[in-house]
Amino acid sequence: QVELVESGGGLVQAGDSLRLSCAASGRTFSSYNMGWFRQAPGKEREFVAGINWSGGSTNYADSVKGRFTISRDNAKNTEYLQMNSLKPEDTAVYYCAARRVGSPVYVVWGQGTQVTVSA
Repeated sequence: QVELVESGGGLVQAGDSLRLSCAASGRTFSSYNMGWFRQAPGKEREFVAGINWSGGSTNYADSVKGRFTISRDNAKNTEYLQMNSLKPEDTAVYYCAARRVGSPVYVVWGQGTQVTVSA
């Protein structure tokens, strides 16, 4: 099973952009569908975006649609989340996660990276 490590978080101003990366260990990255989740203080973890094993299919939460783009590079065992037009309400810890193809359950999680957007 893969292990996941996120990077790229930081403190930005509203309207700025950030790109998060999620590096996966192991040689089975392409057998996993991937996703990004986030958890803001005092709130439950929520789905942000998902991408299938090949990168050919993506889906997004309504709150980020049109602003965020999920992608993956299977040759580099890395998943990305490009975040544009950031808003203060995007402030959260962002987690990448993996689920095996054919399963709806995310079984591997990264440690999270903090994104803070100031007004």
